[in-house]
Amino acid sequence: MDEAENTLIAHLEALRWTLLRIIFAVALLYPIAFFLSPHTIDLLVRWSFPPEVGKLYYFAPMEVFWVQLKMALVLALALSYPWDVLQIWRFLVPALYKEERRVLGWWIIFASMLFFGGMAFCIGLILPLLMRFSGGFATPELQPVLGLANFLNLAGWLMLSFGAMFQTPILVLLAVQFGIISAETLRRKRPYVMTAILIAAAILTPPDIVSQVMLAVPSWLLFELGLFLAKRMEKKRNEQT
Repeated sequence: MDEAENTLIAHLEALRWTLLRIIFAVALLYPIAFFLSPHTIDLLVRWSFPPEVGKLYYFAPMEVFWVQLKMALVLALALSYPWDVLQIWRFLVPALYKEERRVLGWWIIFASMLFFGGMAFCIGLILPLLMRFSGGFATPELQPVLGLANFLNLAGWLMLSFGAMFQTPILVLLAVQFGIISAETLRRKRPYVMTAILIAAAILTPPDIVSQVMLAVPSWLLFELGLFLAKRMEKKRNEQT
């Protein structure tokens, strides 16, 4: 067995232990997350549902239990996130140069802040707005009957969508940093970028104009932020060379 094979096996073994430590942390926190799960669901429902929408219902004997199990997994992943990031950092750092470590560290910090910021934006503003929009269709003859599982699936999908779309400035900076495209080219391609953002917002949100616009507008503003930072990064790099 040559040195390259030994190195590959060592990396795979390190990756295996990294994943095992992450899984162990999630499993260790799962009982705590399961205890918090019903309270989290209750808070989310109370925050998101206006009186005109009515109450949530469940349509299968074990539906609430399975929903709580899923919510507990989400909470366990969120609670273990700092530990998980640390394990991934320890796995990647030995293979990186000093400058690459610095870039990776800042990327992890800002990407995490943007992802959780997008989720918080969704919970704080989008979900209540969407539920009020839905409740606006209710009449004395037409009353909504909404299921708990359907609501939480929608909430989870929207939170992931907002968290992902809020990564726009990170994607812009990475594309410019690695020479995939220049900041000036991105500036000229603004109409195409806006079209792509609108299409992504339409795919990732329910078929209503409110949530689509509320996802597209901050994504566009974050793209502009990323473009501004990319221009400064390019200018600084050109001055150094």
